[in-house]
Order: sequence, then C-alpha cells, then structure tokens
Amino acid sequence: MTAERVAAVVVTYNRAALLTRMLAGLAALDRPLDAVIVVDNASTDHTATVLETVHDLPLQVIRPEENLGGSGGFHLGVEAAYEQGFDRIWMLDDDVVPAPDCLSALLAVEPELSDCLMVTREDLRGALVEKAAITFDLRNPMAIKPKTAMVETTYGTRAAMPALVELQNVPFEGFLIRRRVVEAIGLPDESFFIFYDDVDYAIRARRAGFRIFAVRDAVLVRQLEFDQQHDLGGWKGYYMYRNLFTVHLRYGENALVRAKPWLIAAGVVLLSPLRGGRSEARNVVRALRDARAGAR
Repeated sequence: MTAERVAAVVVTYNRAALLTRMLAGLAALDRPLDAVIVVDNASTDHTATVLETVHDLPLQVIRPEENLGGSGGFHLGVEAAYEQGFDRIWMLDDDVVPAPDCLSALLAVEPELSDCLMVTREDLRGALVEKAAITFDLRNPMAIKPKTAMVETTYGTRAAMPALVELQNVPFEGFLIRRRVVEAIGLPDESFFIFYDDVDYAIRARRAGFRIFAVRDAVLVRQLEFDQQHDLGGWKGYYMYRNLFTVHLRYGENALVRAKPWLIAAGVVLLSPLRGGRSEARNVVRALRDARAGAR
C-alpha cells in the first residue's frame, strides 16, 4: 500500500491562518504525501505569502483568475491529480487538520473496501462531529431533508463506532478516492459552486457500484464550529436551494421525490412574509428555475 502515490487536493479562499495550520498538519503526517495540490481560489488576503513559505511539502499551487467556489476548486484540483497519474486523491478543505496517523489509517483499509474512504471528524474538544450521512433518502417524498441518519447522531462518540461505517454521502473534508473512481464517474461538478457538490459526487460513485466507508481511526480535526444557518435570502441561500433541488431532480428515485423542489419552493414563497421576506422568495423561485436547467 505504501507504494501507492497519494495526492492531497486542498481548496482555499481567504483563510490564510486556517490554511497555515492545515498545511502544518499535512507536513506532520507519518505517511508523507506525494503531492499537495492547493487551489487558491483568487484569495485577496495573504494566502499567497503563506504558500510561498511552504518548503516541507511537495506543493503545487493552482490559482484561477476568479473564485470558482469549492466545486470549481475541487474540479481543478482533482483533474490535476488525475492527469499526473496519482493512485489516490485526498480531498480536503482548508479548515481541517489531520491527526499524524490519519492517512496511514486510511491506507491500511483492505483493498476491496478502499475505493472511497472518509475520515472521521472530531472538533477541537475531541467530540465526534462526523455529519456524513449513513442514510440519504431520495425515495421517501415525506423526507424534507434527505439526510435522515448520520455518523454523529447514530453513534454519539468515535469509540462507539465500528472500524468501518458504510456511508451514503460525504463532505469533501477528507474524502479519499482511488484513481479508478475518477475514471468511472469523472470529476466533481463545478457548476454547483458551493454546497452539494460532494453529495452529487458520492451519489454518482455509489450508482457506479463503489461503496463508501468512514474509517473510525482516521481522525481529522475540524478547526471551526459547524454553522449551517446561512441567510436564505442571501447569495448562499440561493445556492443551497438550487443545489438541493438539483440533487432531487437528478437522482430522485420516483416522481414524488422529483416533485419536492416545487413543493418546497411553493411553501417558501407562501411563508416568506413570516420568515425570509421577498429576498428568500426570489431566491427559491430563481433556484428552482436554474435547478431544472442544471438537472439536465
């Protein structure tokens, strides 16, 4: 397994302090990486200076002329790793730090189960915060949120997990894939910009016959608290609605599930005077229109 060549793909935007800690974590791995490909999404802080001072990693930097979002960044980074012939590609955000033995634990998984592997995330206090879905329900039209079970809520602590937990979707925060996964399903979809690009990729992988496992002993420490309470009337709200709708329209397993975006949009518009106002209503209408185009 040590003969395999592994490239990490890190996407960053204006988080130089977090990126510094993250790269230090990669340098401290007990199994060195063969490449660290950083996609600097047109940062305007001192990210470039941070990257210029890295001398203890096999660093490659890709700088697009504009911010392509996490989706575009992972598309570029995975493409670069694939074209350079790496055997495994490890997708990472800039706000996580791997334990020194994290990569070794991933590479120790038996080959027949190791096409798609996910780390297990903890917070700075050591609490389990792995929100990857054990169940992602695109069959039940009554499930407003398709993620109905996740590692964190199912097990409570990392110690209570079995060595491997099968998943139905993942975040791009420590997702390790074999080269043949890219050969089978292609690159992450850059059109998502942010949110749900990782969900889309996991669904594509599973539909191509690949199984996905969280590895209990491969620990990644998240540097920030989870905060999913975005302004649904702002630009992030648009992407959250559009990409959620796109996933339902692309992969809904029956007509009722594929109809959920219209029902959700109608509900948001009707309730907008009581919650997000006109801006959220405009977002959800635009999101539904664009998701219909994106789903094709």
